[in-house]
Amino acid sequence: MPVPLLPRPRGARTATALLTGALLLIAAQSAPAGADSPTTQAAASAAPSAVQVNQLGYLPDGPKRATVVSASATALPWRLRDAAGRTAASGSTTVRGADAASGQSAHLVDFSSYQGAGTGYTLTVDGRTSHPFDIRANLYDGLRTDAMSFFYQQRSGIPIEASLAGPAYARPAGHLGVAPNRGDTAVPCVSGVCDYTRDVRGGWYDAGDQGKYVVNGGLAVWQLVNSFERAKRTGHAAALGDSTLRVPERGNGMPDVLDEGRWELEFLMRMQIPEGKPRAGMAFHKVHDAAWTGLPTRPEQDAEPRELHAPSTAATLNLAAAAAQCARVYAPYDAAFAARCLDSARRAWAAAQANPNVLAPSSDSTGGGAYDDSEVGDEFYWAAAELYATTEEARYRDAVTSSPYHTASDVFTPHGFSWQDTAPLGRLVLATVPNRLPATDLARVRASVISAADGQLSTMAGQGYGVPLPADGYVWGSNGQVANNATVMAIAYELTKQRRYRTGALETLDYLLGRNALGQSYVTGYGEHAAQNQHHRFWAHQYDASLPNPPAGSIAGGANAGLQDPVAQEKLPGCAPAACYIDDIGSYSTNEVAINWNAPLAWLAAFAAERG
Repeated sequence: MPVPLLPRPRGARTATALLTGALLLIAAQSAPAGADSPTTQAAASAAPSAVQVNQLGYLPDGPKRATVVSASATALPWRLRDAAGRTAASGSTTVRGADAASGQSAHLVDFSSYQGAGTGYTLTVDGRTSHPFDIRANLYDGLRTDAMSFFYQQRSGIPIEASLAGPAYARPAGHLGVAPNRGDTAVPCVSGVCDYTRDVRGGWYDAGDQGKYVVNGGLAVWQLVNSFERAKRTGHAAALGDSTLRVPERGNGMPDVLDEGRWELEFLMRMQIPEGKPRAGMAFHKVHDAAWTGLPTRPEQDAEPRELHAPSTAATLNLAAAAAQCARVYAPYDAAFAARCLDSARRAWAAAQANPNVLAPSSDSTGGGAYDDSEVGDEFYWAAAELYATTEEARYRDAVTSSPYHTASDVFTPHGFSWQDTAPLGRLVLATVPNRLPATDLARVRASVISAADGQLSTMAGQGYGVPLPADGYVWGSNGQVANNATVMAIAYELTKQRRYRTGALETLDYLLGRNALGQSYVTGYGEHAAQNQHHRFWAHQYDASLPNPPAGSIAGGANAGLQDPVAQEKLPGCAPAACYIDDIGSYSTNEVAINWNAPLAWLAAFAAERG
């Protein structure tokens, strides 16, 4: 149930917060005595190590920086030790001073010149020692796999198999109509929207709840498929090929990441209104429960009726963009599926043009998030760019070049793109996928990506923790924004081969994996002090000891100065923006999971894992 992130007026899911908070408080009162308490979690987060590192580690040929919390106005000696306690490198810190986002005084340690490899390194500064970490070339191989596996485990309409996910995470298929579950195979519309039912099975559950949203699904599946398309362009597709992920389709000749993406794409196309019905070609905005469920509620045990919500222009254009990308990327592996995607994309584009201002209302937030968006020109630009890149047809080129977003100088904002601000996706497609834009236009598009990456590097250079996010950017889902900005730097590296952009993208992972104000790895299973109690209705061990914690590779929403849940409001008053986080299942505004946050993490992990 993540809310939107950028500073223009928003309102997607905040209207649900009070009801959800009440459900969580009820659940908290019945939590088992053995569960981790919010107080325990808050105390753990409040007293991190003063030497903050990437707790997973560093690449031998990559940047190696750490942050030390210290008020000293003079440099401090630092020492890098290997697992046996031997000194591997040493030097002096650089005084950074006040860091606005964290409210701390920081020193920087840079040991990038050390290119040895091993496990169990520690960094000691002024008598204080970091969490242990590794330095190795295959550092991100496991995270690449686990971050991708998140999507299999969020699948709706299919059993999650113990042989693939592990015994603790196995569960029956959800929302196929097996009692008490009402299912997604014949879902009616909310009152006044349609007089028929639709089979909208499959897809991914969006976040900690069991709703499925086209605007968030469109972005997330685009990022997974784009990850493969980028890897293929740069000669690294084999790492995401067939039998590289834990998915039931492995061994079918299709790259596994595309198998995973297809599960969502099939759902998105089922959400398209069929021919002969009013507003044919448009996409229903979302499908979810008629009322919010409490924690925990396993998907197959969800007894709430399911409802389709009114179509929207934004959802329709998300379908057009994702399906057009599908047509291009899947064509070498399944031509029939690619053709079906292209037909769906064309029909969605035509329907959006015929219905250019059908907006999802902010008030539609009972049982699921509203995911409202008052500006859809950016979605038109993104969808046109994808259709043009796939077809090279003049009508889509004209839609691209006539869009005000095509020449806007500020299409990339410091806060990062999101499902509500998708124009950057159009720019990234046009900058990287072969097309017939005039040479000067293409050069300008590529220069805008590089300029955005330079801006992010500048932001990082002015901070104590090297985060590509301004101090006012710590909002709901800030970790997703951080990772999205890192993907822009990675694309700039592809375009220029200048190592500073790769360095910036890799340093972003340092922040997500522990080099931050709390010394907190936000990714489950990665780091000595890693999140483990993200908000989720099945991965809910904190409320029910018989249920698992989230699987390895799941990323928390992250620091959020808004504090829009009761746990955060009680435990984090007065927190500095970058410290407004608590690893508690009740803190849905700081600690939920979501497909649009795990997608850029998976994209970034795949990039970081590449060698050669």
